[in-house]
Amino acid sequence: MSTKIKNVVFDFGGVLIDWNPRYLYRKVFNDDEAMERFLSEVCNGEWNEKHDGGRPFREGIEELITKYPDESGKITMYFDRWEEMVGGEINGTPGLIYELKSLGYALYGLTNWSGETFPRVKPCFGFLQEFDGIVVSGDEKLLKPDPAIFRLMIDRYDLIPEESLFIDDNPKNVEVAKSLGFETIRFESAVQLKQDLRLKEILK
Repeated sequence: MSTKIKNVVFDFGGVLIDWNPRYLYRKVFNDDEAMERFLSEVCNGEWNEKHDGGRPFREGIEELITKYPDESGKITMYFDRWEEMVGGEINGTPGLIYELKSLGYALYGLTNWSGETFPRVKPCFGFLQEFDGIVVSGDEKLLKPDPAIFRLMIDRYDLIPEESLFIDDNPKNVEVAKSLGFETIRFESAVQLKQDLRLKEILK
């Protein structure tokens, strides 16, 4: 084990879990252009992020159906068929979870995810059982890159940032973690992550 790092904190979406609403809506739309219009104008990223921040899906769906009544069926399935947006694990990264755990590192998750949908995905991925603690934005009503959610995690699990490594694919989240004292890696691929973990002498 590295003499300095004792804890490794992972983002989930885009690092460990492949989530994309297109996995569902490609089954629904006949052409990609119509699907992309729906995902940019109706069930868009800004709307979805509000649920990651704690808004109940019921409220968000009602809001959109009032605005776009002709799209009500497609809007409703965003929540009802949410599992179909999960493509699986990010190839190569779950193996690193088991490797880090076997070396004695404590593992934590800090994810922007709805508190309503995360419990539906957690049992599907065995590697999530290896984590010593997970902070879900929707449960806390805080979103990365707000430093407050990082501080909440630090306080809840008695983490010392200087003894902790933070891994995320979003550069803004990485920047905030670094400003709080964390060692950081911006995730690009499992191969790159493993190389960076070796460079930091966290993996052999």
